[in-house]
Amino acid sequence: MKKGYLKVAAALLSTSVLFACSNHSDTAADNGGSKEVVDKIASGVTYKKEDDYTDWKNENPTYIELNGTEAEFDQSAAVLLEGKTLTIKTGGVYVLSGKWDNGQIAIDSEDKNSVRLVLNGVEINNTENAAINIINAEKTIISLQENTVNRISDGKEYLLSDPTSDEPNAAIFSKDDLTINGSGKLIVQANYNNGIASKDDLKITGGIIQIHSVDDGLMGRDLVAIKDGELTIEAGGDGIKSTNDKDSSNGNIALEGGTYDIKAGSDGVHAVSSLWIADGSYTITAGGGSPEAIDNRENAPEPWGNPVNPETDPNLNSNGKTNQENTEDTETISAKGLKATAELAVGGGTFNIDSSDDAVHSNKTVMIAGGELTIATGDDGVHADTSLHIKGGKTNVAKSYEGLESEEITISEGEIHVVSSDDGINVGGGNDGSGFRMPFSPENNGQASTEAKEVQPSNEKKTDAEASDTQSSTEENMLHINGGYMTVDADGDGLDSNGSIEMTDGTVIVNGPTSDGNGPLDYDGSFDMSGGFLIAAGSSGMVQATSEQSAQNSFLMTYPETQKAGTIVHLEDSEGNTITTFAPKKDYQSVFISSPELSKNASYVLYAGGSSSGSESDGLYKTGNYQGGAEVVEFTISESVTWLNESGITTGRSAGPGGQGGPGGAPGGQNRPEIGDPSGMFGDLDEETREKVQVIMEQERAGTITREEVQKQLKELGVEFPGPGERQ
Repeated sequence: MKKGYLKVAAALLSTSVLFACSNHSDTAADNGGSKEVVDKIASGVTYKKEDDYTDWKNENPTYIELNGTEAEFDQSAAVLLEGKTLTIKTGGVYVLSGKWDNGQIAIDSEDKNSVRLVLNGVEINNTENAAINIINAEKTIISLQENTVNRISDGKEYLLSDPTSDEPNAAIFSKDDLTINGSGKLIVQANYNNGIASKDDLKITGGIIQIHSVDDGLMGRDLVAIKDGELTIEAGGDGIKSTNDKDSSNGNIALEGGTYDIKAGSDGVHAVSSLWIADGSYTITAGGGSPEAIDNRENAPEPWGNPVNPETDPNLNSNGKTNQENTEDTETISAKGLKATAELAVGGGTFNIDSSDDAVHSNKTVMIAGGELTIATGDDGVHADTSLHIKGGKTNVAKSYEGLESEEITISEGEIHVVSSDDGINVGGGNDGSGFRMPFSPENNGQASTEAKEVQPSNEKKTDAEASDTQSSTEENMLHINGGYMTVDADGDGLDSNGSIEMTDGTVIVNGPTSDGNGPLDYDGSFDMSGGFLIAAGSSGMVQATSEQSAQNSFLMTYPETQKAGTIVHLEDSEGNTITTFAPKKDYQSVFISSPELSKNASYVLYAGGSSSGSESDGLYKTGNYQGGAEVVEFTISESVTWLNESGITTGRSAGPGGQGGPGGAPGGQNRPEIGDPSGMFGDLDEETREKVQVIMEQERAGTITREEVQKQLKELGVEFPGPGERQ
């Protein structure tokens, strides 16, 4: 989220502190986190002995041999054959084998005993209805016999006895609890709607299950619980889904293990209530996967920013949508990797998620306590409307619009890597606000229409006005960094909070942005730094440092010219001891460093260029000899934040409300250079012109003028303002 053109930024950090403070090893966090999620599952899921596979041969089974349109079974068994439908009437064990052409296996049990259906090498197809239809049963268990392949399929249209009913709606359909176990293979071809669906609980404790469905793959109304198994799902709709939104205690999905290969037209895994994942291996592609390139949407950022004119914006189609958004017919389609309406908790497992929408999303809270996530997405890597807490594991967001987004983000432990076309970490996004735009409205003098339609399901977001209110609120927006190791590679702001930031421990490395329209650090309230290691390198036009009341010392260096990517920044104390050696990944014009090794009234020397013999990780060099660099500036730290340019110590000033520089300053004491600072992008302007420039920028931030109008007015003043990506 862009909050104006007078920001402060960038940073650098100490190698020795980096490796001392960072917690690359997340074993302890994983163990504790996994237990936390396992406990959540235990409180919401109960497995019975019959849910696990047992040998059925000593349970007096009824054998049913299917032969095309005929069936052989003991005539004393509670089985009825009427036309193409074979109906099981009481509980017990029934073993099916053979082929059943255009017929149905129905269960309509008249007692309170469970029905166990053993698929022992069977092929059942029904072109007019569900192949297996569980009408009434205390509980049904489908057991997949070892070393067998079982095929179930239905037709494209159902002939229902009640045309107004939407049931059955799956190739395997159950009105009551359904469990699948065993080690055999089950192949489901669902041509009508869903693959396997239960109106109550759906549990899977084993088996090799392959589902191809025109809509959802696996669906349970009250619960989907999977303990183990090998699942391959190709679904036109959601891969795995729960649907009971009437009772907050139901509608959950609990995944304790197994392997998953899911290709979904909509969401990979969608819990209408909570989603808990303790372990397992997941490969998920949602909505066709992430786009090859992600528009950074700079010219028309969020709905609370500037409106967009589809006639002049090359990134928009004629209907006013981005090239990454779908047509009007599919505007309400959600294509997220993992999604929950309430709580989403990950305690372990490995994830490879490629999604056109958010990779990990909750309308309320997300907790990542363990596991290893690799993410590519066309929108947010991890998004929570209310709060996001990362307390372990490894999260690698390799491609995203914004990496992590929530109203409140807490990072306690874990290893995090983020690459984003906009903000790396964004606090204040609320209801996924970054994922859509407000269209241009010619009838409103070019301003954004208040009736803009959101490009997400309507029950997932607030109205545009509410999203705007949420975005402008700073009272509850907070980024807490209390530990862990994090790298951010952002084309937009690196760390962006519409409220405040506090850092007490951990390691943070920020690379970018390169455009002066963004800053490595961006916050509206305060940035209180009391511990940890932070280094940020990027542009200087909107640069911010930490707040003046911070307990830990820091400095911000701005350069008169852009430094090329890879140009080393080396910091030594007055005795020649290395504090840090860092090679930024991108071009930069500012560097910010906050480290426990920076002491008040101590002197330091900053160098540029040269080389180091030390081992390098994420641009930071550990030990090794530094040589060949040029001295840039020698300085003494006298304040908690020291502002530097090549001439030595300069001055910063406190920012006014909303992140703009103003008289009196904000309570948080945000530091930013004077608009005439030689290191800024308007450093050469006279006082009168600078004042006019500031007025224009404030109008643009308030949304009263567009970015094009800003550039036009600046040009009339003889001032050239670089667009996104133009700065060299």
